[in-house]
This record gives sequence, C-alpha cells and structure tokens, in this order.
Amino acid sequence: MLTAARLGAAALSSALSSVLLTGLAAAPALADVPTPAIPEGLYGKGDPTYDGVWRQSLALTALAGAKVTPADSAVAWLTGQQCEDGGWPSFRAAGAACDAKFEDSNATAIAVQALLALGGHQDAADKGVNWLKANQNADGSWAYNPGNPGDANSTALAISALLAARTDPATVAKSGKSAYDGLALYQLGCAAPADQRGAFAYQPTAPGGALAPNSLATGQAALAAAGGHLPVATTVRSDTAPKALTCTDAAATGPVSRLDSGEAVAAYVTAQFASGGNHLTLTTPGAAPTPDYTATAWAALGLIQSGHPQQATDAVDWLTGQSATWTKNGTDAGATASLLLLTQAAHGDTAPLTGQLTALGPTPKATTAPAPTTTSEPAHNDGIGQYWLIIVGGLVGIGGGLLLSLQRKRTPRP
Repeated sequence: MLTAARLGAAALSSALSSVLLTGLAAAPALADVPTPAIPEGLYGKGDPTYDGVWRQSLALTALAGAKVTPADSAVAWLTGQQCEDGGWPSFRAAGAACDAKFEDSNATAIAVQALLALGGHQDAADKGVNWLKANQNADGSWAYNPGNPGDANSTALAISALLAARTDPATVAKSGKSAYDGLALYQLGCAAPADQRGAFAYQPTAPGGALAPNSLATGQAALAAAGGHLPVATTVRSDTAPKALTCTDAAATGPVSRLDSGEAVAAYVTAQFASGGNHLTLTTPGAAPTPDYTATAWAALGLIQSGHPQQATDAVDWLTGQSATWTKNGTDAGATASLLLLTQAAHGDTAPLTGQLTALGPTPKATTAPAPTTTSEPAHNDGIGQYWLIIVGGLVGIGGGLLLSLQRKRTPRP
C-alpha cells in the first residue's frame, strides 16, 4: 500500500502498476543500487529499499489488530529506523547514518500510526508527530520529502497520523493554513465536472493548474477526510448513501468545505465502485488501465470510517476474491497487511490473512485467540438456566390455570 511519492524511484521502471502509484516525486535513480540483505525482524522477503518502513508499519498495525504480539526484533527494527530528529526514511541499511533529505513524510506518518497501535512507544511516536509538524508546508500541505511541493497522499497520511496521536489537524498549521486547508487544495469541487466532484488529485497538473482525479490520492484522502487513521475501528453507521457535493453558483470556484469533504469523496468513491466493477482503476500513460488494489482498499477503509460500510461491502468482497493476485499468494507483506486491515475494519474472517502475515516475519511473542462469535451462554451458566426454565415453566402453568379458571367463571353454565 505504497503512497505516491514513496515510489518515485519506481517511476523509472515498468513496475509502476505493481507499486500502485501515479504522480511521483523525484527520487534517487535505481541504476547501480545493490539490493540490501533482508534485515532480521523485517516482514517480507522483497527488496526493502523503497518500502521497508512502510510494509513493516502496515504489518505491525495489522497484527496489533489481530491481537498478535510481534517479536521484539520486528518492533526494534522499526524503531531503529527512526532518525534523531524524529523522522523516518523509507529504509536505512544497518549502520548507515541518517540523511535528512531521505527522510519522508509517508514513512513517518505510517510508522507513527503503527507504534501508537502497538502501544508502549509514545516517545518515538511523539517525536514523529513533531517531525511532521516541523516539515509542514506553508500552504498547510505535506510533501513526500521536505522542501518539495505538497501532494494529497502525503498530506492525507500526515493528517491520519495526527488523528492517531489525538492531535486535531485543524490546529496544526503553517502561515495560518491548517492541515485540512492543505488537503482541500487537492479535492475537486464544484468547478469540476459533476462525475469528478469529491475526488482528489495527487497534485495540480501544473502549479496553480487544473486538478485531475487520481485513484490512490482519492483513496488515501478518503480516510483522512473522514477523520480516520489506521487501524479503522469505527462503529459509526449511516443508513443513507453518502451525500454528493451540493453545488451553487457561489460555491463553483471555492474549495470543498471541511464539513462536506468526507461525504463528497465518499459519494465519488461509491459511484466509482458502482460503475467500475467494485474497484478503482489505475491509469498510467502508455499502459492499459488496471485494477488498483491499494487505492480500492484505502477507499473502502474511508467508506467504513465515514459510516458507510454498506457501500464498501462489494469492494471488500472483490478485493478478497483478488487476494491471491494482490498479495502474490500471501508473500507480499504490504499487500497482505493491507488486506488484513481492511478485513478487520469490515468485520470479516481474519484468521487466514493473520496466518499468512505472521508467516512472513519473525515468530511472534504471543497470539491471543479471537473471542468466540457464538451467542450461546457459557457452560457454567447451564445449571442456572435449567432452574430458570423450571421457574418460568411453573409460572406459565400457574398463569394458564388462572386464565382457565377465569374463563370458566365467565362462561354461563347450561
């Protein structure tokens, strides 16, 4: 479940669709970069250069939701990637010094959410939040790497990290522009065609230019706009469909309001699922459109968070049906963790995915079996239940006798 700028380097290869991004920021070239050894404690066996912190954070967050206590080495690897200033890079080889220009907001935001989900790592999480605050852009947004123009994906992930840390994004601001102001820069409003309203762009097509819907930007922003973070555990539910953006002449040129943002993107996603086979689509110049598994998962999480789980159901079922393809038969740690997080949020059967994800990393310290879903009474109450049945049966018999007696009194004798 990689984010837009996270895979900037992947723009140099045909693997763009597999790493699920569009609209990428600059990153080091891939040529002549040796593949590092897989560190002890890391989930997954693929090259961690561009997604080590990302997939580890997703895995630990998902396992926390599954009541699995990860190995100390797994947690230590993630905390050991943090730099002294509080930020995380995508990956740092053992013994390598931190380099501020390689620290990124995506890795930092997802790591903060993981550590808060695990519990017991408040100092590291606080340092990460402070790093995010220090590297917010003047327009309220975040860039993948500090010093660059902001983007919707990075801004949304930062907002989710702030929410996980119980920090109101409306109060995190630069130059008078809050985090929500930054996110609003990328949402298509009333000036857009009706079928695009509510979507998010990765970045404008040019500075100050038009916005075009982007599937991953929309998916990740949907969760943030709904006030959510990982793991999604809301119980809020609405019986109505998401409300599409209401447009008037006065609203035609202004940004989507904070109050309308979550419902507007939920309505857009719902329409896209309905018309697109229950998934969002990745469109890459020069390539045929393909299903965007990651964007679909984020969008479904956003729908669940916003109180519209019914509108997410078909997408969750579709992703579950595509599990083998997306997770590479359970060998892709990031995808497996992402699907597990979604299945948890949708209250589905998490046992198979938990087993697959656990197998991709070090042996966990402990696993807590999920609570039984049966509605029967515990065995130690069986005796009490029998006594109640006897008492209730006696009362029914007495009541029936009284009713028969009264009926007889009302009936005249012949």
